[in-house]
Amino acid sequence: MKLEEIISKMSAYMGRIEEDAKEQYNFKELTLTQMHYLEMISELVNPNLTELATAMKLTKPTITVLVDKLIEKELICKVQSDADRRNTHLHLTEKGKLINQMHEYAHRRMAEDIEKKITHEEASQLTILLEKIME
Repeated sequence: MKLEEIISKMSAYMGRIEEDAKEQYNFKELTLTQMHYLEMISELVNPNLTELATAMKLTKPTITVLVDKLIEKELICKVQSDADRRNTHLHLTEKGKLINQMHEYAHRRMAEDIEKKITHEEASQLTILLEKIME
């Protein structure tokens, strides 16, 4: 099997697991892209719009549109900065945190599925290779 075919199948596999998790937690109205934005907001620990735009490699207007949709769905909220009142930071709401936990569960399940099919040594090699690719 060619590398391109494997990547395609892995992508479809990851999408299925994330879709299953969305269904299991009853968050069908949420897109996978929106889930990834929630994950990034969580990882960055309450970023402002500029920090999120930089991390996502998107423009500030694009991020603003997305953030407004997530606020509308009550998944995040803007909180005014204590240090600089002109600045706001993005915080996950309780619903947003739950969805992010569900997304993490999907990733954990995927890793467990892979680890069941390969040896410990192969898992170590795979980790090294994937880290190298992601640099």
